[in-house]
Amino acid sequence: MAYSDFTLAKLLDQFNLTIKEKSGLFATRAALPPSELLQTILTENVDLAVAMSTEKARSELIIAPILLEVRRQCDRGVSLFSGVEFNVDPSQGLAGFCDFLLSLSPEQLLVRAPVVTIVEAKNENLRAGLAQCIAEMVAAQSFNQKHQEPIATVYGAVTIGTIWQFLQLEGQMISVDLTEYYIRDIDRILGILLAALNQGNSQN
Repeated sequence: MAYSDFTLAKLLDQFNLTIKEKSGLFATRAALPPSELLQTILTENVDLAVAMSTEKARSELIIAPILLEVRRQCDRGVSLFSGVEFNVDPSQGLAGFCDFLLSLSPEQLLVRAPVVTIVEAKNENLRAGLAQCIAEMVAAQSFNQKHQEPIATVYGAVTIGTIWQFLQLEGQMISVDLTEYYIRDIDRILGILLAALNQGNSQN
């Protein structure tokens, strides 16, 4: 079993999770204006990625540049991984590959705790990625605890590149923000991602 095999019902039962749905969960996060570089990249890439209409194109042309912008805003003090194997507890099904992962460790050669944010890329179907993203967030929480780098809140995002939906895991409570953020709201998307990392830093 791997992250992608989980259903929402199985996750809630196996890990005794409670789920809470709320609109505007991240509405108070300060917006972060994109750099000229990111604006140029998105202007060139978004329509192309949508026309290609593949998960790979959206990941490479939209999602990765946004996450690289967040890393730059953190003065490269965080690590960013793409398509990384993240086997935490295979006996529990917490194994497989994460589309994107952000850690507060600056090391890039291997994933180090604390892992703060998981980003799951999907092709035109946000809901299909929720269970997999939550499973990866549970794994990140366990990974941090095993390495004595506990973080009170692990954040997640499911995105098709042009639309983003955010989640957070605190203890055994999963909160899902029902608000969807569109690429035209790139400053809000960047603000939420950066706030997640900053809160992780303040907790660590």
